Amino acid sequence: MPELNTSSLPDLIFTVLFFFMMVTTMREVELKVQFTTPSGTEIEKLEKKSLVSHIYIGPPTKEYRAALGPAPRIQLNDKFAEPDHIRDFVVSERESMAEKDKPFMKMSLKIDTNTQMGIVTDVKQALRKAWALNIVYSATKEGKK
Repeated sequence: MPELNTSSLPDLIFTVLFFFMMVTTMREVELKVQFTTPSGTEIEKLEKKSLVSHIYIGPPTKEYRAALGPAPRIQLNDKFAEPDHIRDFVVSERESMAEKDKPFMKMSLKIDTNTQMGIVTDVKQALRKAWALNIVYSATKEGKK
């Protein structure tokens, strides 16, 4: 019996791999709030970004400002939210993690520089009620933009 010719197999595998690389998209959040990240001097880079969930706080972008006004808003994933919705957000983010990673979950607050502390305090209180106690603030290194 003749041997099976496998000389074109690597070409086929790379073609399929290339197809999946082109078709697959990584999930990214569409920002509906604008924020200028504050700068700081004592910045630490997060090691494992898969453990971080982001909460954005800032004024709505131009396309949403007409309907919502200029007041700062909270954005969780791709939706505007109120502080009452944060607990459900934390629970869903925690449930999507592996069991061993749940204790190391971090909530990253990406806040516009000009945002008043009232809404930030409301978010922090909601995070405290949801037992999301590991909070980090996003900032850029002083001198960088």
